[in-house]
Amino acid sequence: MKQSRFLGLFAALVYAFLHVPLLLLCAFSFNSSKFTVWEGFSLEWYRQMFADTQLAEAAWNSLVIALASTVLSTIIGTLCAYGLWKRGSKWLSGSLYLSLVTPEIVTGISMLAFFQWVFRYWQVQLGMHTVILAHVAFSIAYVLLVVMARLRTAEPALEEAALDLGANEWQAFKLVTLPMLKPGIAAAALLAFTVSFDDYVITAMVAGVDSETLPMVLYAMARRGANPVVSAISTVIFLGFGALILISDRMQKA
Repeated sequence: MKQSRFLGLFAALVYAFLHVPLLLLCAFSFNSSKFTVWEGFSLEWYRQMFADTQLAEAAWNSLVIALASTVLSTIIGTLCAYGLWKRGSKWLSGSLYLSLVTPEIVTGISMLAFFQWVFRYWQVQLGMHTVILAHVAFSIAYVLLVVMARLRTAEPALEEAALDLGANEWQAFKLVTLPMLKPGIAAAALLAFTVSFDDYVITAMVAGVDSETLPMVLYAMARRGANPVVSAISTVIFLGFGALILISDRMQKA
């Protein structure tokens, strides 16, 4: 009993350490004062947030990049997961974790060097296309791991039965395996969207002058000093993507 209570208290302290700062950020986004002294309830910072054209443009860029990279990485990652499930390769499966443990600054620098080397011959500048390609590159691993987790619960005999009944490999995948993977694919897509929308380090390395994203703008605003507008937009992002993560988790367990 004592050990159980100690573990419960320890878990509560960890959750408080993680979430109390976020809750305070949300609370002070409704503060009428610019400082961390409560002076009254106000929606002024949300009004300024929606009236800021730079924030609106950056948010639009983030949405376009996140949606494009999510679609591409979900398709590629799902097909890669299916291929690994069918053929199996311990070396390839183990290498998936390399992109997850590699520091983002290293990934960003390597991608920037690659783009500069390739575009030197094509006369192409950095922009939205380079950010999308970079996001696809690091999102594929997340999609692949989530879909692979779903495939581990699938029964290969179902596809074999479909093949025995006259279906070809594409029909067996489309009609038997793909419906089983839909919850995992949806969860992977939501996770990829969240990771892409929130990324700052890699995006800052490969973005052009016309592809500034919302995290980049928020970081620049925060460095100039306390700004309640940053708290307001951070609250919207926290609540919105917190809901997406919960939906993704439920879909993955479905």
